[in-house]
Amino acid sequence: MNVSSGYAQAWERFWQDAPDGPGGAFWDVAPALAAQRHLAYFEAHFDPGLPVVDLGCGSGTQTRFLAGRYPRVLGVDLAHAAVARARRDDPRGLAGYQRLDAVDTDAVRALHAEVGDANVYLRGILHLCEPGDRSRLVDGVATLTGQRGRAFAVEWAEAAGDVLRDLARGPDGPRPELAAVLAYGVAPGGLRDDAVPGYFTSAGLDVLAAGQERQHAAGLRPDGARTEVPSHWLVAGLAA
Repeated sequence: MNVSSGYAQAWERFWQDAPDGPGGAFWDVAPALAAQRHLAYFEAHFDPGLPVVDLGCGSGTQTRFLAGRYPRVLGVDLAHAAVARARRDDPRGLAGYQRLDAVDTDAVRALHAEVGDANVYLRGILHLCEPGDRSRLVDGVATLTGQRGRAFAVEWAEAAGDVLRDLARGPDGPRPELAAVLAYGVAPGGLRDDAVPGYFTSAGLDVLAAGQERQHAAGLRPDGARTEVPSHWLVAGLAA
């Protein structure tokens, strides 16, 4: 089973129209505000000899950062347009990129057959999924990690809703970066704080570490401060 055609088309349109350069998407921030910070959470758990799959890589900003730290890094995304942009923005070919529907069981199994057990990096993917696809997506993550890999996931917390509502109620309407997301029908969906660990344990994985952080988003607030969204993170895999 694949994601719905309407959902896939919405992401194609989003990435076809998203502005070039940093901050083209609401969640597209410099690695220093994302993957570089996350290293402290997952680096001790990831086998450095395994490939890394950046699932939902978008324009590949975080993928390119990870490619400097692991021997093979592959960015995958549902949207062909995102993959094309990631390749274009990586002229040195630091990482590989390919289109993947992460809820397509056969496609995920084929990728695992190609790369073997892998570490998986997910940043804000589940809350952007259609609710009915979330369990199957994490099942796919479990397939990719296999016996030796680990998954790192960071997702917005329930309290993120208050931040997003504040951003959407500005005097001039929603912030441009957020308005672009809303316009394409791929708005973030609410996730209970206890939901994400449950998806991973239901997929047969053990939660090996977990914590809280404030995830950054593109653009500045009216007072000039960075936009920070309350979030939870975890590392999952098969316990040794």
